[in-house]
Amino acid sequence: NDQGNRITPSYVAFTPEGERLIGDAAKNQLTSNPENTVFDAKRLIGRTWNDPSVQQDIKFLPFKVVEKKTKPYVQVDIGGGQTKTFAPEEISAMVLTKM
Repeated sequence: NDQGNRITPSYVAFTPEGERLIGDAAKNQLTSNPENTVFDAKRLIGRTWNDPSVQQDIKFLPFKVVEKKTKPYVQVDIGGGQTKTFAPEEISAMVLTKM
């Protein structure tokens, strides 16, 4: 990746300033911005909102997961008081574009 590491963590974060961080940068600020740092999005891909594993997973995720079109979507604050909803596939695509 851009930092010379062979592995890029599947983390995407949105800062209060509106910046999007991906990979190591996002993982490094997880403790200071947990509600806007998305990880484990791959666990939501291809599942429905009512799937028991989805319901179990969202109990332990610090970011908000909402139902949209019977699927789980991630809702985060993208800065400037604006919220945005992303499909789990979009979060994974953000990580892939960083590679």
